[in-house]
Amino acid sequence: MTTPAPGSATATAPASRSTFFAWTLWDVGNASFNAIMTTFVFTVYLTSSSFGSTEHTSAVLSAGLTIAGFFIALLAPLSGQRADVTGRRGLWLTANSLLLVLLMALCFFVAPSPDYLIWGVALLALGNLVNEFAVVNYNSILPTISARDTIGKMSGTGWAAGYFGGIVALLLVLVGFISPGLLGITEDGALNIRAVALFSAAWALVFSLPLILKVRSLPQAVRPDAPRTGILASYKQLFATVVRLYRHAPTTLYFLVSSAVFRDGLNGIFTFGGILAAGSFGFSTNQVIIFAIFGNIVAGAGAMLGGFFDDRFGPKRVIIFSLVALIAVAVSLLVWPSTTMFWVCGLALCAFVGPAQSAARSYLGRLVEEGQEGEIYGLYSTTGRAASFLAPTLFGIFVTLMGSQIWGIVGIIFVLLAGLLLMIPIKDPQVTTVR
Repeated sequence: MTTPAPGSATATAPASRSTFFAWTLWDVGNASFNAIMTTFVFTVYLTSSSFGSTEHTSAVLSAGLTIAGFFIALLAPLSGQRADVTGRRGLWLTANSLLLVLLMALCFFVAPSPDYLIWGVALLALGNLVNEFAVVNYNSILPTISARDTIGKMSGTGWAAGYFGGIVALLLVLVGFISPGLLGITEDGALNIRAVALFSAAWALVFSLPLILKVRSLPQAVRPDAPRTGILASYKQLFATVVRLYRHAPTTLYFLVSSAVFRDGLNGIFTFGGILAAGSFGFSTNQVIIFAIFGNIVAGAGAMLGGFFDDRFGPKRVIIFSLVALIAVAVSLLVWPSTTMFWVCGLALCAFVGPAQSAARSYLGRLVEEGQEGEIYGLYSTTGRAASFLAPTLFGIFVTLMGSQIWGIVGIIFVLLAGLLLMIPIKDPQVTTVR
């Protein structure tokens, strides 16, 4: 068992229940953007025939999200670094959370016409950018409100809350706006789908407010030795941090790289899960949403359970076990493809994605040094974005080579396997001070 080094960001005792509850609720609110806007409803709307051919709309959406990903990779660590230096993490979390709410609300004005495709994609891309900045500051709060022996459970509970928030939000969207549409909003001009954007904005605002109101009172170490610099000097300082990590805390740097790979595989499961359900297994839109609801239930339960195992056995073992299980389940679905197997294997995949995501966040929380939470979690975001082309690229390559969409699963398997192999030799979490 390791002990934190001087300067460890993890608190000596957990934060109050009200603080942790407020932190958790933010994840619930963020679920409306992740589950509704970017995964199951609004992106499906933007790639529908109302905006043009499937090939064209998918290409435009992909280009928009790629551009957003580039700017996230470029700016996320800088955003976190400057929050560390100035001690204004709360300000940036608040600003980005509220801006995300505004961007989601503006999606209401994206009418079902090819003329509005660029507008819709631009709003979604900006939303991804702003959301990632908010998440960097949100994640960097975790080590400051959790003790070393509870950080896994707290991270898992946060992930679970996000999943369960997604469940409730999707259920309300399905019943209230889509089928049977109890709110009575007409489908003319896709008004019912566009109204979902307003619902998502309101959902995010309500559940973000508790943390927004409390965040300025939370502890944050300010780095007095780090001068306030311009943008170019900040990048120079960031590069120096990477060099220091390589020399004095290689475990942190190696984990950033390996986690970037396997996290892209985890994202690929959700990104292409709905696409495979509809394209390879004949699911309707309603069936995809119903599967998503059950998938979020299983993923949330898995994340919460994984959090307890994280504190008991360590995050590395949770990550390794989850990746091995994910690969085995994905292979099973490829070997025995059927609607029944998709339900069984798809839910099993969701069960192991949650623990891996949660353990990755808590792993880094055990490593990060006090006063560098924002910068390191910014690098966590950047490395993840830098590797975000792997799963989509390999998915597309195998679909093209084999002539069938279901073979894209092989691409995701390869990404998960690569992440597993990179993760195996990395040491268990141990805080190492970077000087």
